[in-house]
Amino acid sequence: MMMIFGIPAPLLFGQLLLGLINGAFYAMLALGLSIIFGMLNIINFAHGALFMMGAFAAWVLLHYLGIGYFPALILSPILIGIFGIVLERTLISQLYKLDHLYGLLLTFGLALVIQGLFRNYYGSSGMPYDIPDALQGATNLGFMYLPIYRGWVVIAALVVCFSTWAIIEKTFLGARLRAATENPAMVRAFGINVPRLITITYACGVGLAAFAGVLAAPIYSVNPDMGDNFINTVFAIVVIGGMGSILGSIITGFGLGVIEGLTKVFYPQASATVVFLVMVIVLLFLPRGLFGKTA
Repeated sequence: MMMIFGIPAPLLFGQLLLGLINGAFYAMLALGLSIIFGMLNIINFAHGALFMMGAFAAWVLLHYLGIGYFPALILSPILIGIFGIVLERTLISQLYKLDHLYGLLLTFGLALVIQGLFRNYYGSSGMPYDIPDALQGATNLGFMYLPIYRGWVVIAALVVCFSTWAIIEKTFLGARLRAATENPAMVRAFGINVPRLITITYACGVGLAAFAGVLAAPIYSVNPDMGDNFINTVFAIVVIGGMGSILGSIITGFGLGVIEGLTKVFYPQASATVVFLVMVIVLLFLPRGLFGKTA
């Protein structure tokens, strides 16, 4: 058996794959958080609950309406995005001129309410969501077998993350969104509906969480607490990448996922805390994060 640094190659590459998969979810969730914070100045603590709702939406669509995985990848983010629009218009829009703490407290309370409702109705045990037939099986790479679905998750996350970054940073719509948050009075002077842009921004951030939830459903059991397994780490990743930095969230999400996976091979005891250790080190030298904007 081939060894790398004294570690069996299949074990090392298997952990790298797991790190990339976790990194894919970290990146998508961190990207949604960064969009909402960077554009709206709201720390959306309900993001993990919305991730969970995306997985549940896919499960409900399959088991009650017979709608399969690939349509659910489109429908679930739309449905949860509409729910996000209702939240933004009725509750979150009241907090834009207040301190960040109020937004954090509101969204934290919303997360508890949403999780409690799902736990009361569905219970705490996980419900399976089958991998679609087209993505079942594995392919032999020579040094390891790559499960097709897990490879799909990484590719889909990369495409969605960098497409979102390109839209925000390189298109006219993205320029409007950034301008609406930085100087809303000027944007209104050009006849642009700023509240609508802000609502769309929040819905897109929520939709990214729901999309990640659908991708996660076949890997992790669909349960009300599934968002809790990610959200604390994701907040740390957003801080490391730089609060509100779109590109920073993507790169840091994937990078920290890989570092976490390698830590499980070389020093398993530290795998649960390595992300937070990196956060402490980064903030000691770069208080604004790796990609944070200077004042």
